[in-house]
Amino acid sequence: MSSSRSNHQPAGRTGRSRTPPRTVVVRSRTRSRYRPTTGAVVARGVASPAGAPRGTVARPRRVVVRPPAGGGAAPVDVCRTTKGGARRGAPGTLVPVRITSALVDPALLDLPWSTPLEQWPARHLVALPQGISRHIVRFVRLGDYVYAVKETGERVAEREYDLLRALERIDFPSVEAIAIVADRQADDGTPLDPVLITRHLQFSLPYRALFSRTLRPETMGRLLDALAVLLVRMHLTGFFWGDCSLSNTLFRRDAGAFAAYLVDAETGALHRTLSNGQRGEDLEIARVNIFGEALDLQAAGLLHESIDPEVVCEEVVQRYERLWHEITYEQQVEREARHDIEGRIRRLNDLGFDVAEVALSTVDDGRYLVRPKVVDAGYHTRRLIRLTGLDAEENQARRLLNDLDAYRVESDLTDEQQAAHRWLTEVFEPVVRAVPAHLRHKLEPQEIFAQIIEHKWLLSERARRDVGMGPAVQSYLADVLVHRPDEQAVLGVEVPTA
Repeated sequence: MSSSRSNHQPAGRTGRSRTPPRTVVVRSRTRSRYRPTTGAVVARGVASPAGAPRGTVARPRRVVVRPPAGGGAAPVDVCRTTKGGARRGAPGTLVPVRITSALVDPALLDLPWSTPLEQWPARHLVALPQGISRHIVRFVRLGDYVYAVKETGERVAEREYDLLRALERIDFPSVEAIAIVADRQADDGTPLDPVLITRHLQFSLPYRALFSRTLRPETMGRLLDALAVLLVRMHLTGFFWGDCSLSNTLFRRDAGAFAAYLVDAETGALHRTLSNGQRGEDLEIARVNIFGEALDLQAAGLLHESIDPEVVCEEVVQRYERLWHEITYEQQVEREARHDIEGRIRRLNDLGFDVAEVALSTVDDGRYLVRPKVVDAGYHTRRLIRLTGLDAEENQARRLLNDLDAYRVESDLTDEQQAAHRWLTEVFEPVVRAVPAHLRHKLEPQEIFAQIIEHKWLLSERARRDVGMGPAVQSYLADVLVHRPDEQAVLGVEVPTA
């Protein structure tokens, strides 16, 4: 659908004629359709010709934002001309680049959208560990953030963008969708694939970057645990992945374990609930994909000789089924053993799941049938945020809460909120400030604190007395943290904390 703007002139600019930009109807992130209206100039930039060095003067780009009815993401027409007004052999023709985004970052306009992603110049790129992908993916740094840019089909990009935004609204662990850039053309007029832009998840690594030489059995076990938890959380929310694999997952360190995040959602679908058949299909896809990835590691000599790829792919399914059973099975409780209901809820809390609702019914012999009805992951994470405002992974939160509870007992404080405030200001923040600036990019602060707690316990066991937090911090910084790789660095370029 198109609309003529031949009679439109922006306010304050009279007596100037120019070729109007082509108007493209774009559906918003809320999937509503709307009629295009007259746009307003909200930003101007300078577009350099494709392949030209920085600083080359070109005619300005015009950014037209048309807010969709009812809110949602605003499509943006970015109209660019090359030097002298000519564009790809057609003088005076403005070429739109269509950006669908919840929040437009003007820095996106500086990227060479008329160049195939595979040929983008190195000055725009940063090197990050990257998993296996069927698409061309590049990482770029714009301002304070690093973004992943993936070339794909337009319908696929729109569908994945919508899914990632929906997952973000329900607080699911996945990467954040930023924008879709469509209507791209090369300098010779050849259409280029649209791109999907997501924000890079800080302190996260693909599974191949979690080992330097050989993947040890215990590391593989922790990866499979994290992937099983991710799958369970996914299926509890009604999300069918359709391409579960280690390559489509990012991992963040979580107090000795790992937390998994979904990266690729182009094959996914969000339903109210999933059937057993849908869950089984997802598990079978995971089994096949992980088997292939383990064989690939084995062929490269990166898999420990004690790890059998066939056992690995079966293990992730078994871990998933054990966790799913614990969360969803219907339990029979004797009438005089009602405390077993609380015990079931506590076990789920220990696994990191919060029970918001329980279905309770009676049977003929007087016993109760108990089944958790509303279960959500992140029990310890939410409690830590509520008490301290700190956002952490589940195992990190569990360890920090244990330290907070111990502090509360030692300080003889009955008020939980008061204890949390004092622990935050007297324990957590001084420890984080004690980390030298050149070591702060090794790990995120919550992970550093969680590891210091573990290090303090090991030192105290060795000394057979409580060594105290101060000596534990200095020992950890000098003997442990200084030797760790820089997980927030990109080839020596700092990536600021969001």
